[in-house]
Order: sequence, then C-alpha cells, then structure tokens
Amino acid sequence: MSLLPNIVFALILFSGVAFFLRNVSKLKRNIYLGKDVDTSGNTKLRWTNMAKIALGQGKMVRRPISGILHIIVYVGFVIINIEVLEIVIDGLFGTHRIFSVIGPLYGVLIGVFEVLAALVFIAVVIFWFRRNVVKIQRFMKSEMKGWPKLDGNLILYFEIVLMGLFIIMNATDVEFQSMNSGNVISQFFAPMFEGYNVHLIERVAWWVHITGILVFLNYLYYSKHLHILLAFPNTYYGSVKPKGQLNNLEAVTNEVKLMMDPDADPYAATAEDAAPPDKFGASDVQDLNWVQLLNAYTCTECGRCTSECPANQTGKKLSPRKIMMDTRDRLVEVGENIDANNGEFKLDGKQLLGDYITNEELWACTSCNACVEACPVSIDPLSIILEMRRYLVMEQSDAPMELNNMMSNIENNGAPWPYNQMDRLNWKND
Repeated sequence: MSLLPNIVFALILFSGVAFFLRNVSKLKRNIYLGKDVDTSGNTKLRWTNMAKIALGQGKMVRRPISGILHIIVYVGFVIINIEVLEIVIDGLFGTHRIFSVIGPLYGVLIGVFEVLAALVFIAVVIFWFRRNVVKIQRFMKSEMKGWPKLDGNLILYFEIVLMGLFIIMNATDVEFQSMNSGNVISQFFAPMFEGYNVHLIERVAWWVHITGILVFLNYLYYSKHLHILLAFPNTYYGSVKPKGQLNNLEAVTNEVKLMMDPDADPYAATAEDAAPPDKFGASDVQDLNWVQLLNAYTCTECGRCTSECPANQTGKKLSPRKIMMDTRDRLVEVGENIDANNGEFKLDGKQLLGDYITNEELWACTSCNACVEACPVSIDPLSIILEMRRYLVMEQSDAPMELNNMMSNIENNGAPWPYNQMDRLNWKND
C-alpha cells in the first residue's frame, strides 16, 4: 500500500508528459505545413541572436517597466522550476527533499527560490493590474477581446497559484522549517498554519503544485504562452537579412532580366529551374513558409508591434499583432481539419485571405518594418503581409487604384508619374 502514492504520481507524470509530446507532434506537423525555406548560413549570427534576444531578453527592456517585470517572471519561473526535478524524484521514489543531502547549499538554493517566487508573485499581480485596472491601450484593441483576454489572465492566475503553492508547501513542511535555512520567505507564513494539520496541508500543496505544473505545461499548446518554448527556435531562424531587403521571386527576376537583355530570345524555352511557381504569393497558411508559421505560433500577443505601427496609430484597421493571431488561428483550424479527416486536409471553403485578413488591412501597411523592429522575439508580420499582397496583385490583379495607376505609368512611361519620358526634365526650365 505504501507504493500507491508513487504509482499514482508516476501515472500523473507520464500521462502529462505523453499528452505534452502529443501536442508537440501536432505543433511540429502544423508548422511544417508551410513551404520549405533556406535557413542555412549565418550560423554564428543566428546563435548570437538567440542568446541576446531569447535568452538574454535583449529587446524586452526597451520598455523598462514591462521589460524588467517580464525578466523577473522569466528568470524566476525558469529557476524555480529546477525544484520540479526534486519533486519528480521524490514522487517516483518516495523520498522527501532528496536534494537536502547537499547540505547548507540546499538552504541557499531554496532561499533564492523563495525570494524569486515572491518577486514573481508581485510582478504577476502588477501585470494583472496593468491589464485589467490601468487598461494599457495595447491590451484594449479589438483583437484582444474574448479568448485572448481570458488567456492572458488565466496564465497570470496560473502563475500566482503556482508561486503561492510553492511558498505554502515550504511553510507547512516542519522538517524544512526546522532547518532554519532557506525559509527566508516561508518562515513568515508558517505561523498562519499553527493549529492545523500541517502535514496534510503540505502534502495537498505538494500534489496540487506538481499537477498544476503539468497542466500548465500542456495548456501552453492552446495559449499565447507557447512562446516560452518557441522563442528560442524562432529567434534562431529569424531573418538575418537587412530589414529593408525584400525578397524577389526568382521567376519574376529572370523575366525582368530577359526583358532588359537586347540579345535575349523572348521566345526561348524557359529553363526548368526558373519556371514560375504554381501560385504567386499566399492566400492561405499552406502558401507561407514554415518559418512564418513558426512566427505565428510564437506570437506573445504583447502588442508592441501594433503600438509601433504608423498605420494603426492613424486609425487604420491594420494591426500586425492581429495578422499573426489570424495566421495562427487559421493554422490551428487547418490542423483540426487534418485531424478530423485522418491526416488529410479537405477543402473547407475558407482561407486566410478574406476569411481572416481583409484587403483593407493588407494595403494599409507602409512596409516600414516598425513591427519587425519592435517584436521582442523576432517575429516578422511584414513578410506575411507582402506575400498576401503579392497574391492579390499577381494572381487576382486586385490592387488599389493608386497602385494600379503607378504600375501602369511604370509600364508605359518608365516612371511612377504620368509624364512622357521625354517630358521628365521639363521642370528644370521653370
């Protein structure tokens, strides 16, 4: 009978891990629905970007208040969860605080964990206050209604409960409190439980704490906080090209070169490797590349991109955050379609362009890269916008009148203006 708790713990642990791995498999499959893209080269720069941006939180502190609070939560949550290893060993083998064998160093470690837990608790309360009481403007946009708002708060509640359980677990552990080392925070809460069955309270807090961590781990797949895991690969595979450098289709580039080459035969057969793609641009998630889909899953919904967007600031419908959220929502929908049809996607009459993202949003973009520069985890909403605009222009001949006029002028006059090439320099006579 004494082995029953260990067996129950093992079942909970392995069920949680198995469910997590199942979600990781689905996540990977969905991301690789995107087209292949060359991410080779610049390995040193990519590792540097990952170290500075994801690990070092280099872009978070550009906004000091939220940046510092985020670093506290990030560092605290990561370090505190080192303690999860001890819980797992204790749960599987029936031991109690197995790492206490390292002596005084154990007290130092737990003391650090308790201080961090208290700081995380305070930071999370401030985050909740900023979202729900102060109502920071970037959290009040239309795309943050409903589930996104609830999701943001649920994560905060999760973190408050987990940090609280950690302190309660320590405060009611008589053996730990008797060490008089490491209980730098929990010692002030221990008197609250005098007269109660502290052993029972400690065991309940212990079980709920580890179960909560497993639930939190599996909840990530359905939450914006998936960036906790994906920020590292996303910053590694992020673009290392200059931000102003836009990609050109090879087929189009070759066509322009052919037009400009006086010796070229316009009727010559097109080389196989330079043949045009089956589809120009993107109208649905499968038309994007897998790094762009990774971007969508990594979006933190922090809204820094939208708050920096000049189009959004002037009242236009474009929100780079919404572009990423819509891409992720459509990708999830496509994944569910595949799951429901035995691994095969069946046309559902929907697509990213039109059903999720409107033409008005796309054409409001100024291509300034402010959103790309602002993102703390190297997400590139502009690349998705440009691919969808490419589809509109090259597949549907659907562009704003001003743009069509400009392209007609370039075709006829060699310049964006409606003047004959011979008249271009007439202005100098005035």
